[in-house]
Amino acid sequence: MQLTRRQLTGALAALPLLPTLGACGARDSDVLTVWAMGNEAASLPALLQGIDWPASAPPVSVQPLPWAAAHEKLLTGFAGGSLPSVGQIGNSWIAELAAIGAIAPVPAYARRLLDDQFGAVIDTNRIGGKSWGIPWYVDTRLQYYRKDLFERAGYVEPPPDWTGWKAALHKVKKVAGDGNFALLYPLNEYEQLTTLALSAGARMLRDDGGRGAFSDAEFKAALAFYKSLFDEGLAPRVSMAQISNVWTEFARGYFSLFLSGPWTIGDMRSRLAPALEGNWGTAANPGPGGTGSAAPGGSSLVVFAGSPHGEAAWDLVARLMAPGAQLALHEATGDLPARRSVWAEAGLANDPAVAPFRIQLERATALPKVPEWERIVTEMQIVAERMVRGQFSVDEAAKEMDARADRLLEKRRWMLDKGRAL
Repeated sequence: MQLTRRQLTGALAALPLLPTLGACGARDSDVLTVWAMGNEAASLPALLQGIDWPASAPPVSVQPLPWAAAHEKLLTGFAGGSLPSVGQIGNSWIAELAAIGAIAPVPAYARRLLDDQFGAVIDTNRIGGKSWGIPWYVDTRLQYYRKDLFERAGYVEPPPDWTGWKAALHKVKKVAGDGNFALLYPLNEYEQLTTLALSAGARMLRDDGGRGAFSDAEFKAALAFYKSLFDEGLAPRVSMAQISNVWTEFARGYFSLFLSGPWTIGDMRSRLAPALEGNWGTAANPGPGGTGSAAPGGSSLVVFAGSPHGEAAWDLVARLMAPGAQLALHEATGDLPARRSVWAEAGLANDPAVAPFRIQLERATALPKVPEWERIVTEMQIVAERMVRGQFSVDEAAKEMDARADRLLEKRRWMLDKGRAL
């Protein structure tokens, strides 16, 4: 699915105006520019100082972007022909950027960089039989829980199967006391429902990503289980905006379990009171019959299409993927390494808060790889919230999700049909 720059420029006219991010101008043929975001952007200049970059290679310049504006910056950069040579890209954006022709597929000589990586993360970046990015660091979401409250309820950790897990949550809620709940599943976040759906084996889209599959038995089983958590009083019917302070509420026992990623480990260690040290832990997600799944996340390094530094750009990516550079990135940011071997070198298996992430990453499942996915999953959660609040039954909610997904995928179906006719 290719869009011309003229078509994309027209679509961009409807986007909200963003603050200027700093001049970047046209691509400089003498400099290999890298766009990066967040903590990675702040740490990248020091990381580059630690790699053996040939003197004959073009100098490398890092331009930091705020995550909140990065997606629109990438689209406007493509429309204006001002993308850099290398970029840090959220894995969920790969499908969209590949579809519009903004990024180059991984060449055969660079595919070795995918060795020693997590299968589901690699699969996220594989579209149309081609890999479009090299995972740089990885993450996923799993359970953070109050070890002390689970132990008082008779559990060393949350059970791995849905039936046992829900039974444990009822006991934990009783231990936590009146007015408290067992878990926090904010109604404005879709990750909790998608995690249950992936754990149930739901595909969520069908027909080559052309239609919703929310009425499949697997997804409806996850949807019914999700609804039951609210119906049985295990989770409050609130959005994240209604939680004044997550750390305070977790500490006082308003909820004893929530979903989050590895970035939360540092917050747990720094924001919780010393009295709670050792009283929280992490665990892989539950599934219908045992340990469940989750969506793989993180960022990848990509080379943008038309870069004047193609081979040098892939050489830079290779050097940033070397074990030493991966370890340095982890030490600088806390990011989980994309390469399995670096986990051993970093001793991550010995950290009880981090080790469950390796288990969860090995059981992760790639989400549907269509550019419309983020809009689809947002609509999915809007319907799920209305279901939880009593507007829809499970069957009605699934049907409504399919209808909304099908509307968003109308152009994709047209292009798929056109492609088959050629």
